[in-house]
Amino acid sequence: MSRKNVMFTILGVVKDHKGRGAKRWQTWRPTISAVMQDNFQVDRLELLYEPSHLNLARRISADVVEVSPATEVVLVETAWNDPWDFADVYNWLYQHASHYDFDTDKEDYYLNITTGTHVNQICMFMLSEAQIYPASKLVQVSPDPEAENRAKGVISIVDLDLSKYAALAARFSEQAASARDFLKAGIQTRNIAFNQLIEEIEQVAINAKDPMLLEGPTGAGKTQLARRIYELKVSRGGVIGSLVAVNCATLVGDGAMSALFGHIKGAYTGAQSARDGYLKNADQGILFLDEIGELGIDEQAMLLHAIEEKQFYPVGSDKAVYSDFQLIAGTNLDLRSAVAQGRFREDLLARIDIWNWRLPALKQRIEDFEPNLDFELRQYARLNDVHIRFGSEAKKRYLQFARSEKALWTANFRDLNASVKRMATLSKGGRIDSATVDAEIIRLNQRWHSGAITKQVELSRYLDEHQLAAMDIFDQMQLQNVIHVCLSSENLADAGRKLFNVSRQNKISSNDSHRLRVYLQKFGLSFTQLNDNLQTSV
Repeated sequence: MSRKNVMFTILGVVKDHKGRGAKRWQTWRPTISAVMQDNFQVDRLELLYEPSHLNLARRISADVVEVSPATEVVLVETAWNDPWDFADVYNWLYQHASHYDFDTDKEDYYLNITTGTHVNQICMFMLSEAQIYPASKLVQVSPDPEAENRAKGVISIVDLDLSKYAALAARFSEQAASARDFLKAGIQTRNIAFNQLIEEIEQVAINAKDPMLLEGPTGAGKTQLARRIYELKVSRGGVIGSLVAVNCATLVGDGAMSALFGHIKGAYTGAQSARDGYLKNADQGILFLDEIGELGIDEQAMLLHAIEEKQFYPVGSDKAVYSDFQLIAGTNLDLRSAVAQGRFREDLLARIDIWNWRLPALKQRIEDFEPNLDFELRQYARLNDVHIRFGSEAKKRYLQFARSEKALWTANFRDLNASVKRMATLSKGGRIDSATVDAEIIRLNQRWHSGAITKQVELSRYLDEHQLAAMDIFDQMQLQNVIHVCLSSENLADAGRKLFNVSRQNKISSNDSHRLRVYLQKFGLSFTQLNDNLQTSV
């Protein structure tokens, strides 16, 4: 059985409309031309048209049947509002391709890019190149002024060697870059690893519906990225529902089940009315569960069932509720260690770990500090309807400090956001001067170096996440205080005298230095290492 040729074409509202009555057969019309070729048989023509051009679509359909009786014509009504709007056109074509019943074992697919707006043509090219329309080839038809039959014209099958189609390839690259810039909120980041990460996320966000796991320290931008992923998917037609963002650390006690999965009226004391729950509210949209590692084991089990079966039981109900959502999970914990400790289900981790990205801390992409600083300042100006700028010397001083070892940025972009807000608020005449910057540097140093930061965050400067996960809070607090004393002491002996100030009095021969050295070695640390760290950060 021979394979069928299926062509998708957009109705040409100008060129296909040429000619009246019998004269139309002496006029080149691209859609008619495509089915008149001797060496190319179109078995099925999928004719895309806008609702306002239905009559023209019907007339062209009848003419196709007249010149090529073997061609089946399928009229497809489009739903884009503006044929010159990239997002609108791409969204509709993407949805059309996603729901089309392709049979690549029996059919070959062709996209006619002769007609339609330039935006129509570029979007079809993009979708063909990305294989959204699978195994498709591009078709172009053109008039042949020397032919006896002017209506016939000529046809060419376009391969996808981008070097031959520089203009289209450039537009494709622009669109891909636009999506990546969107995920980065337009910030021109310079960190190579981060840009590669965003590029992969962009590709997955557009093409996949699997769960995504965003890992990284608090303040690294997981929530903002999840929101951008949602907005990108909406613009491309990937989701039509809402974004429901939940911080799982706030779901405590008996109310956690109800908040996530809902409840029926009378399910428990105080349940005076039914509640849908977050999972139901996210139907056809995205559910972002930040700090997913804080969920209880029972909630984890029900969540796994909901992801796999797309249904769950509200509290107190024996009737399943359907919800088709895409999950984006966020965590600053090591979920693999949590699995080993019995605090997180291994099967749930396996299910949400299909796509996994670790967002770097601000200190790990310090070359991106300046564009992020500029972004935060623009955001403040926009939200407060003011004009704010840095003095050139002030910005230079702030950037020099921000990139130094002394700047810890323990809360990552939350620290940066708060710092910009303070400087902008205290600026005079809309200008952040050197005095304002100097005051802010003092303020940041006091916050980071006065012991006000949390124990685990400070320890993360010296221990990796696996070491921290294996330590009790008691041991973490003890080590944090030991390090604090070491950093404030001149040498190992001085630190030992301070730490063992009582027990050393009861020994005939005390060796405080040795005791402290042995203690630090348990964690792979040394006083010299700590002291060197202090010297480079001053």
